[in-house]
Amino acid sequence: MRKVLIVVDAEVDETGAIIAASPTTAQMVSALKANSLTIGATAQTKPAFAGLQNQAEALVVSTQWLIINKQLTSDNKLIWCPLTLNLPENLDFPAQSVYNACRDVTGLRQLVEQLGYATGVGNFWLAVVLTAKGPLYSEVIGKDEVSEGLKYRMPVHLSDSQRQPLYQLGYKLLQYLSAPPSVYLLQFGFSDQNLVFDRLLPFPAPSAIASIGIQKPDLFVCHWHCLTGQPIYDLEIIPTKL
Repeated sequence: MRKVLIVVDAEVDETGAIIAASPTTAQMVSALKANSLTIGATAQTKPAFAGLQNQAEALVVSTQWLIINKQLTSDNKLIWCPLTLNLPENLDFPAQSVYNACRDVTGLRQLVEQLGYATGVGNFWLAVVLTAKGPLYSEVIGKDEVSEGLKYRMPVHLSDSQRQPLYQLGYKLLQYLSAPPSVYLLQFGFSDQNLVFDRLLPFPAPSAIASIGIQKPDLFVCHWHCLTGQPIYDLEIIPTKL
């Protein structure tokens, strides 16, 4: 049975249960663990996934656990799924260089400025679902200032003139970072209708929760498929029932 290591910046007990974390962190972990259990059924129905014949065991661990149990993370069959940038700097895993780059917000902004884009604070997110065959772009996510329950909303509609520079920046940035398949959240804003880059997150962060029940597949399903090499053909907004 393959093991997926879900790393969270929270307190986790010996059974893998989160005992001290934000509600959004718990919801993110729950969404990913639910997807990890579908791997066996997928492999049985689709021969292309013959290498994934057993269900994956999702292990939820804290960043502190990684430091204490460093010798247990050397298994090259582990599927790494960190949901935080707060990782040990010397942690050796496939996406290490990308996580390090994303953690250095100032350095990444300087890089983006060299690419010809403005930088600053933004409250919108574009998910770039980077599959082995290329990127898919989600609808934009924004902050929900009205709803008391949800903190984010999806979709936020942008004009084509706003979307194209956004797609181009996402593509250029991931190319430059030699980013592996994953779901990336590009945080951005606008200044006088011009695109402003804020930061890049190499995993489905809290804003991705807005995609659950709204986008098919949602961003947590997409992330799991990217990590396990399963194809994603399209992203679509689920029609609203009248």
